Amino acid sequence: MAEKTHETTSGHSKRDEESGSRSSEELKRQKRKKIFIYIAIFAVFQVIVIAVFALVVMRVKSPKLRLSDIELRTLNTATSPAPTFDVVFGAEVRIKNPNFGPYKFETGVVSFTYEGIVVGQVLIPKGKVGMKSTKEVDVTVGLSSQNLAAVGNNNLGSELSAGILTLSSSTAIRGKVELLGIMKKNKAAEMNCFLAFDLASRMVRTLYCE
Repeated sequence: MAEKTHETTSGHSKRDEESGSRSSEELKRQKRKKIFIYIAIFAVFQVIVIAVFALVVMRVKSPKLRLSDIELRTLNTATSPAPTFDVVFGAEVRIKNPNFGPYKFETGVVSFTYEGIVVGQVLIPKGKVGMKSTKEVDVTVGLSSQNLAAVGNNNLGSELSAGILTLSSSTAIRGKVELLGIMKKNKAAEMNCFLAFDLASRMVRTLYCE
């Protein structure tokens, strides 16, 4: 009887050991499985971060250029013996950099025209705009109708008689956007504006840029 009891006890012990061993192996497998899942989640997260970084941070957009805050200083016009005008005004040229890196630009020229004929120009000195910021450049603009006399056949006389003077302005400055201190991409900022002066009130009636 004692031997049978011993054999029975020994059999139970072996089964307990085997069961414990299987449980231990199962726990190890579950642990390894969790580790693989965590690694996979981390890898997916890294891919998402890299994709967002590439699409948002590394995507380079063209800076925007705008004419604003015009302050009229001199406005002289005449309709006879020939239609003429002389205009001087102060203005602010805004260069907006939407990128995650500074924008360094070269000197640019803003041309003001009447029906396609240049009546004045002003320089924008070279400079730098920080990332996600706007740089304001103050300029003084002088315009004259002298170049229109040789062309003729324009609507200047009719406009001045109606108490209005319409002009256009355009420019393009070239520069580079620097990313992470190592990558540089060429980008140009362009501006096309339409402005109209009210001669009676001596104020800007319309200013529209695109």
